[in-house]
Amino acid sequence: MTSTSRRAVLAAAGATLAAPAVAQAQWPTGPIRFIGIFPPGGGTDILSRLWCQKMSEISGQQFIVENRSGNAGNVGTEAIARSPADGNTIGLASVSSLSIAPTLFARLPFDVRRDFTYISGLWQLPNLLVVNNDLPAQTVPELIALLKANPGRYAYASSGSGTTVHISGEMFKTLAGLDILHVPYRGGAPAHIDVMAGRVHMIFDNIPQGLAEARDGKVRALAVTSAQRSPLAPQIPAMAEFLPGFEITSWGGVLGPAGIAPAIVDRINTLSKRALESPDLIARFQEYGATPWYTTPEGLADFRAANEASFAPIIRASGARVD
Repeated sequence: MTSTSRRAVLAAAGATLAAPAVAQAQWPTGPIRFIGIFPPGGGTDILSRLWCQKMSEISGQQFIVENRSGNAGNVGTEAIARSPADGNTIGLASVSSLSIAPTLFARLPFDVRRDFTYISGLWQLPNLLVVNNDLPAQTVPELIALLKANPGRYAYASSGSGTTVHISGEMFKTLAGLDILHVPYRGGAPAHIDVMAGRVHMIFDNIPQGLAEARDGKVRALAVTSAQRSPLAPQIPAMAEFLPGFEITSWGGVLGPAGIAPAIVDRINTLSKRALESPDLIARFQEYGATPWYTTPEGLADFRAANEASFAPIIRASGARVD
């Protein structure tokens, strides 16, 4: 072998050995911070913590949830956008801040197309309409009749303007032709307290909390917002059975700041796929009414864009706007 050939072989071998080292150097060495964009204790927070726990198990590296809530998830989403693009900080991609907010809010501190790295889908879950037990309506048709007979008298709560909880109420108003008041709260917990106390009359919240309260007899569950009934509570009808075309599903994914190295994105995505396919995580998600939802990075970005396009006419028709 000539000296030239020998140098070529050694160079090729060196490149092969260096490739894993480069990929390893790109991967964060410390704990990975996962920014939860809603308050602790809610359905999305619980699901995020379950995923982070599974990711810690399969990767051998800590995934730690840090809650940065406020403004329908926009506070935490901005924090994700402004984080260093080194893979040490990722967070929750949510329908509220990424699909609803671009139409609902007059101004946002981030650009959903430019400021993020889309990494993986996580879950989908419906909302559940629950009403105060003293409300004289046992079914959706009875509720619609009551609200039509008393325009402006009744109100629905939400966990904040711009959430699917809010937009579910706006869709209900629009499709049923109702005059009901929206009362936004800073999170789902205080909203549910006031629904149970009768200070506000109803809420379309993510299914876990409302269903638990309904089973405890604290509220009355009337309908889910998915196109079909939920396997978690098949006895509860879908709103679409009474209002054709009614469908809102909440979803969550994994989001990072723009510019994360493709090798890191691919690794998180691959680990997420393993986590979402693990039987124990599937079972825990299903306990909370959520369906595991894996996507490629491109699939999540495309889904978000299509989801925004589907929500925009609903939001505009409702007249809802946050300045």
